[in-house]
Amino acid sequence: MAKDLDELLDEVETKFCRLDPRRLGLGERPKGGGGGGGGGTHGGDRSRAQEKENLRSTETCKKEDDLDSLIDEIFEEPNFNQKSFQKFKSKSSSNTSVRTSIQGLSKSCSPVYLSGSAIPCGIGTNTSQRACDRLRCIACDFRIVSYNDYMWDKSCDYLFFRNNMPEFHKLKAKLIQKKGARAYACQCSWRTVEELTDLQADHQLRWVCGKH
Repeated sequence: MAKDLDELLDEVETKFCRLDPRRLGLGERPKGGGGGGGGGTHGGDRSRAQEKENLRSTETCKKEDDLDSLIDEIFEEPNFNQKSFQKFKSKSSSNTSVRTSIQGLSKSCSPVYLSGSAIPCGIGTNTSQRACDRLRCIACDFRIVSYNDYMWDKSCDYLFFRNNMPEFHKLKAKLIQKKGARAYACQCSWRTVEELTDLQADHQLRWVCGKH
């Protein structure tokens, strides 16, 4: 009987009083233990890594916000032309071709020719003898007009051109038809030309090529 009682007490002690090693891992591990110490170290490392990652994300967002603010300030400047800024890059190549075209159109005659109506008008050169049709007077600052197959009457004077330039319906009172001739005039000078003539040969005229 005593033996049976001892066995029963041992069984109760085993089940209820001693810690089961298999159950120890299922519950909360004691703090400060050997296994717990290792787990705490790894957890701390993970926590610090997460904090660094969060800090990086915060700094990145702050930099992006600062950049957005700077761009907004630029666009809000009163003298800032937003449309020109947006189109500048796309037009950079086309601007080159436009400048080339303008340069191509800004050519002067060399030498400058006057001529009768048989000679075509255009840019005059040594190899292409054309009458300049972009003449301007540097004395009166008028553009020279010309009329094909006309000549000026000998009665023309300075006051006539001063009062009537550049209106044809007034000037025609002193124009006489002449085949092959070309009548030139500004507000202060006039000429009737029938042959190809270098403008430099007439020292009294203050006419220059106004560029084509």
